[in-house]
Amino acid sequence: MSSSSYSSSPCAACKFLRRKCLPDCIFAPYFPPEEPQKFANVHKIFGASNVSKLLNEVPTFQREDAVNSLAYEAEARLKDPVYGCVGAISVLQRQVITLQRELDATNANLFRYAYNEMPPLRPPPPPPSSAAGQSSGFSYPYQWNDPSDEDNERSSGGNM
Repeated sequence: MSSSSYSSSPCAACKFLRRKCLPDCIFAPYFPPEEPQKFANVHKIFGASNVSKLLNEVPTFQREDAVNSLAYEAEARLKDPVYGCVGAISVLQRQVITLQRELDATNANLFRYAYNEMPPLRPPPPPPSSAAGQSSGFSYPYQWNDPSDEDNERSSGGNM
């Protein structure tokens, strides 16, 4: 059945190369006529001759995996000619590291919450003091009270 389908409709490789698709075509099992872009990408990056040589050197049971790898790398090279699939893998690895850090932080917070060990909320830092001592009109939701500042304000407040 498979050899008759090769003769009735040429595989994507033979169609692209404009040649007759023979029953023993090395490309036919891996580049079906319904996927012409797959072979076009592989051909553009690696060349038909190189792909043919590679497929002849690879054991039959590994050829499909080899073609899928070539197709993936070819598509990645077309998108990123310098790094290819290595660039995509690098981006994914960075995302995994970032997400792992977020997960670790979230798990630590969850653990502290579960055991009532959440650190108390710290009040925001005091507003910067203005030279004239006037308020900017902005008020903080939490008032920062430093006892040493209150003593200084009382002692200097009456002398001005």
